[in-house]
Amino acid sequence: MLFLPHWATDYLKRRDPALAGPLALYERIKGGMRLVAVDPEARQHGVRPGQSVADARALLPPLTLREIDYPLLEAGFGDLADWHSNASPLVAILTDRARFGDLVLDITGVSHLFGGEAAMLELLLQRLRACHYSVAGAIAPTIGAAWALSHFARSQVAGPEALSARLDPLPVAALRLDQNDITTLSQMGLTTIGQVRSRPRKPLQARFGAELLLRLDQAYGEVEERMTSRLPPIAHSVERRLLDPLILLDDVLAVTQDLAIRLAHDLERHGRGAQTFHLLLYRVDHKVMTLSLNAARPTRDPAHMLSLFRHRAQRLAGEYDAGFGIDMMRLAAGALEELAPTQLGAFSIPGGMEDIDRLTDRLSSRLGAPAVLRTQLKASHIPERAARLVPAIAASGVTQAAQPSLTRPLRLLPSPEPVAINAEVPDGLPASMIWRRQRYRLIRGAGPERLGAEWWRSGERLELVPPPASPDPAKAPPEPPPYIPDLKRHDPEAQTRDYYRVEDEDGRRFWVFRLGLYGGPDLPVWYLHGFFA
Repeated sequence: MLFLPHWATDYLKRRDPALAGPLALYERIKGGMRLVAVDPEARQHGVRPGQSVADARALLPPLTLREIDYPLLEAGFGDLADWHSNASPLVAILTDRARFGDLVLDITGVSHLFGGEAAMLELLLQRLRACHYSVAGAIAPTIGAAWALSHFARSQVAGPEALSARLDPLPVAALRLDQNDITTLSQMGLTTIGQVRSRPRKPLQARFGAELLLRLDQAYGEVEERMTSRLPPIAHSVERRLLDPLILLDDVLAVTQDLAIRLAHDLERHGRGAQTFHLLLYRVDHKVMTLSLNAARPTRDPAHMLSLFRHRAQRLAGEYDAGFGIDMMRLAAGALEELAPTQLGAFSIPGGMEDIDRLTDRLSSRLGAPAVLRTQLKASHIPERAARLVPAIAASGVTQAAQPSLTRPLRLLPSPEPVAINAEVPDGLPASMIWRRQRYRLIRGAGPERLGAEWWRSGERLELVPPPASPDPAKAPPEPPPYIPDLKRHDPEAQTRDYYRVEDEDGRRFWVFRLGLYGGPDLPVWYLHGFFA
């Protein structure tokens, strides 16, 4: 656990060196302005959070005041948390007591890389203090114990055998309780955690509810408290720490090539392949740039990995910013699957689809996944519903819906267009057609193929492309892309369709249908729906 008590003011001072001297941040509460963060220099003069701006100015006239910007501070602390993934793959922000300031690292299995737990804690604290951050830390078997020690006992390592001896003398505020509960416990004479532990549990639960006992059990390891890592857990990854920070993108890609080879050897040793790859670039200024991409099928071909990152880098070259340099790089693999021990290319699948999948990967990497679409079949006998366009990467490996072996055109119009049809007899084959003011003489035809309405659907809009999802459910959905046609809603009471395959005298073949039947209340209407090759 790393605790940065003055993160808000330290971060702003580091971000803007002009903010010298005492600094305090305020927010507007019920029409007034109250301090919410104060740096150590202002505290020495009696300025405290909760005071009004007027009182603070009276105590310390040179005090610099700024309105607090929570989104900016949360984003900055998130960057700091991601940067600490160079020490541990599992990093989380503890937000149950404050929006920022508490950083949790799971160092299981990694502390030996830094010379032990004590040496690792000292290294993490030193590099933060070198950046002028006020910080304290603690290593303990539980999150609750680490939080308590970092806030009230400061930097130390507590093993399982010494946990009770370290926690019992701490004040009850170390249990992350509500301020009202802390006040009530103090009025009862229970000022330390050890005194609370010695009391019967049932009266405590009746008085304070389950929260007090839960925090107590979490701190001592009786109840497991899990962290939610900001980055997904990664089973296979390789990294390189650089003595001289990298600036140029070409140098980054050169190191990526070496990492791809090492990652391929690691995946081959375990008989695995990956579909998702993450390149993490750790900057000297405590920020992380992440470059992620997907492959159409599991692969461990280092040349293919590198080509995908090269295409993606070309696309994002204008957004690349190495800051003061990159001192560490990590390449991680996700979406793992079993893969044959011998792999001759990027993909080892039968059917001759290797080149197509390789091309799909490169195009998606360069243009973006939404720009490369593939037809996905759907279980429906209505032509408009029988297929939809999805990103090619997402459609790879997806089982297609079973379709009847019927003759269908290669191209369908976005929506059927009305045409004028002449036939020798009402139910006979079409003899001529007028479409878009041009007349076509039809010399051959076959049909009809009769399709009825899908009575189980009601009022659904036909979707050629899945509509974009809104990132915030509370907001209105985003505008659909221009290539999504505004198709009509499905009418389960629609009339029967009779489809015909017809050919004109120039060899052009069309797919037309008659909506409705002769003899009904309304005359049938003809539509052109598609074209054969």
